[in-house]
Amino acid sequence: MATIVGVQFQKNGKIYNFDANDLEIRANDFVIVDTTHGIDIGQAVSGNREAAENDMKIPLKKVLRIATEKDLNISAENRKREREAYEICQKKIAEHKLDMKLVSVEYAFDNSKALFYFTANGRVDFRSLVKDLASVFKMRIELRQIGVRDEARMLGGLGPCGRPICCGSFLDEFQPVSIKMAKEQNLSLNPTKISGVCGRLMCCLKYEQDHYEQTRKIMPRLGKEVNTPDGCGIVSDLNIVKETVFVRISNGDSSEIKEYPLDKIEKTVPAHVSLQNDTQAPVKDEPPKDAAVQSRPETRISGESEIQDKPRSKKARSEKNAGAANSDKNREQQKKPGRNDAPRANRALGKPVMRENPKKVDNIANSTPGNDSKKESAANWAEAVRKAIDSMN
Repeated sequence: MATIVGVQFQKNGKIYNFDANDLEIRANDFVIVDTTHGIDIGQAVSGNREAAENDMKIPLKKVLRIATEKDLNISAENRKREREAYEICQKKIAEHKLDMKLVSVEYAFDNSKALFYFTANGRVDFRSLVKDLASVFKMRIELRQIGVRDEARMLGGLGPCGRPICCGSFLDEFQPVSIKMAKEQNLSLNPTKISGVCGRLMCCLKYEQDHYEQTRKIMPRLGKEVNTPDGCGIVSDLNIVKETVFVRISNGDSSEIKEYPLDKIEKTVPAHVSLQNDTQAPVKDEPPKDAAVQSRPETRISGESEIQDKPRSKKARSEKNAGAANSDKNREQQKKPGRNDAPRANRALGKPVMRENPKKVDNIANSTPGNDSKKESAANWAEAVRKAIDSMN
């Protein structure tokens, strides 16, 4: 167990934990602590408290001492210098014509540096401004750009509700806020009504969001039919805060909207769902209608043998696959012809026969290529034809 204390450096700023260092610190006491930016003065938000060492993520810095009267005077003097530096910096920004708005100035406790916080729409080249400020104040100068929410926290103000803004009074961290939260809470989507002084969505939209999400899960949806003490009706509106439901009940040609508490509303069950629940489950042990037909095993033809479709064992399945593979292999070998085998069509019909044209008898001897014996036979045949024609005349 370690003794820690919460310290706050700015008004309504973030709270940081420090090791109490065996000092008796009470709430609202000013202490001098060692930070990553050097020695600084802060105010204790709460007194000493015990915390487990496992809960602390990093080694905590220690509190050096409780602030003395001299330390408080130094801090008050720095506050005066900050106001003077604010006016000087505004004049320098106007001289350099920079599009930026100065928010506040913060001096370090040991006067080692000065921090200038500003806001701008985009990136700003302030290198020349830093040089002028360093020549005036003779110390280290840092310019930090912040958002509009941080600006509202530093400046403070009143919200639309009439109370001090949340970020300037008790919020130490900003929570993400979306327009979906305003829709679920049935708020007006007018930007002027749901925006804070910073121009962003109000942080208070986040406070009731968890309640709205949890309540909507147990409430009926709009347009659904529900049972009420006065009969069935359709949901027309919901009041999440009061947890009531507005139901439109029809009475002949007219209808009436009534408000009912959530505990008096019952959701209706669709007809098809109720029928499914009323029907009995089928009996698995009931015998089939045609036992003789269903008892026969299904078969299929593979080649010329009849094989059962579902073998009983792995060995039978392997034998069936091996037999089918062998039969397919033999069938392919039978179909595949050899190299020296002639085509089946040529073996059956023989060689094609070339026929001569009888109209070209006179030109056979001259046109037919070949050896001398062929030419003589052709000439003799032509001579015999001429003699036969002459004898007929």
